[in-house]
Amino acid sequence: MKNKKFNNKFKKKDFSKSNKKFSKDNFKSFKDPEEISITEINSDLTKQRVKVVGTVGKIVQTGGPTIFVVTDSSGTLSLKGFDKPGDRAYPEINEGDSIKSIIEIGEYNGEIEGEIKKIEKLSEADHKKLVKRIEAEQLKRAKVDEIPFLIKSPILDKLRDKFIQAATQIRLAIIQQRPLIVRHHNDTDGYSSGFALERAILPLIIKEHGSDKAGWEFFLRAPCAAPFYEIDDSIRDAAQSLRNVAKFSNKMPLVIIADNGSSPEDLMAIKHGKVHGMDFIVVDHHFSEEDVISSEVLTHINPFLVGEDGSHFSAGMLCTEFARLINKDVKNVTQIAGMAGLADRIDLANKKAVDDYISLAKKEGYSNDLLGDISTVIDFVSAKLRFMEAREYIEVIFGEPREKQKALVGLMAPHIRKLEAKGLKIGVSAAKQEKLGTTTLQTIDIENTFPGFGFYPKPGMCVGMVHDDLQKTKKTTNLVTAGIMNTAITLRATEESNFSVHDLISTINKKLPEAFVDGGGHQFAGSITFLPSKKEDVIKILKEFIEGRGK
Repeated sequence: MKNKKFNNKFKKKDFSKSNKKFSKDNFKSFKDPEEISITEINSDLTKQRVKVVGTVGKIVQTGGPTIFVVTDSSGTLSLKGFDKPGDRAYPEINEGDSIKSIIEIGEYNGEIEGEIKKIEKLSEADHKKLVKRIEAEQLKRAKVDEIPFLIKSPILDKLRDKFIQAATQIRLAIIQQRPLIVRHHNDTDGYSSGFALERAILPLIIKEHGSDKAGWEFFLRAPCAAPFYEIDDSIRDAAQSLRNVAKFSNKMPLVIIADNGSSPEDLMAIKHGKVHGMDFIVVDHHFSEEDVISSEVLTHINPFLVGEDGSHFSAGMLCTEFARLINKDVKNVTQIAGMAGLADRIDLANKKAVDDYISLAKKEGYSNDLLGDISTVIDFVSAKLRFMEAREYIEVIFGEPREKQKALVGLMAPHIRKLEAKGLKIGVSAAKQEKLGTTTLQTIDIENTFPGFGFYPKPGMCVGMVHDDLQKTKKTTNLVTAGIMNTAITLRATEESNFSVHDLISTINKKLPEAFVDGGGHQFAGSITFLPSKKEDVIKILKEFIEGRGK
């Protein structure tokens, strides 16, 4: 229905201007305007009176009025009730109730709201009917438009049903005013995954609530320091969410884990979150010998679950496609898939898919060199930001606005490349190699090789660079590289080495339980921790493990 039509209709009516509260008995005697849906309310209706019917999702008591956040099947609107400054207005109305209310449309701080002129709680029978209707219409609104993928791929085709299921769950969470948290790995592929999802989700949240501020209250994107969703992350997410439930009457969040989440190391943190009422969706591409995650989450998206190799699609590539299903109008994500694929070296296993994505990125003005430079800046910035969300800063790196992105990347990338070259030289000069059966083990004494805290590249990145350098300069293809510290070892391995971080952890715990080895990651990349007194024993078992796997 057109807003102009509503305006004309309302101008013909003679409404009372009284602010007096009306009781249930005289509700019918009040001049009753026509009911409209929340989504039809906008600034064109300012000062007009309308009737809305919906459920109360949240009540916020301010120093002045009481705010009732009401939802119908179309959207959300804040209704303002006032008795005395700081006093609870309409105490008979509670969260979860269904109401009908006559309101006067107004604005506060640039946001549309309704001033309550009259409000009535619906009967239990009418409440149940309304809730049932709202739920049905919300499911209908959450339905995903099945648009084609950006590229043709049998892997994507096999994952389509999981994508649609997860996208529907996310859209429904937004409609039902449920907060969303995106957790991602802190490298280029992880940030690409998280940013693509952020670009899709934020506009839907803002539109649903009719407020830019809702993007801060109902959405968080944060990196994981470890290559899995660890219990520390889960405790932080649960603690903050429980606080928001108590303080703001928010719901517990739906958490999306991207470029992490598929391994046994993720299980404890996910189960911990579920205890507190959090739900999870996982989008990952790393292999796990046993799927212990799918039964614990709403949807688990991973190529290995449909018989495909995760080395053929990175999480950033998957999340770019996923973002488009969550929000078909998502902006500024097309180039992300190509960059993520290059950064995670998917082109070595699936060159066609990466080339197809890069050709799309080039149409957006992104060359291979620019994508590489952006990736370099992301890795550097992630080391400095650590746990920070830094939403606006990350937006600039990903091209919002493009001019500022090019200026920032042009300034920082050459400087970062020099730091990386320095780190590689330091690492190569200290690296030692030995043959263990058919496999070469390369070791670096991290703490006696690199400067301390704040040095870039990070130890894990230095290990990766030295690992790649030996393959390039010496053509060593059967290789395991270990960055050794007093209480930890960072590991990188080639496929030919038949290595497994998860199997190594199990082996050491069986042979040396008193070392209390922990850790995780992916099959060919990860880290382990142990007691400092058991360092030499752990290294000995590591060498035996490598030699045994190489036979």
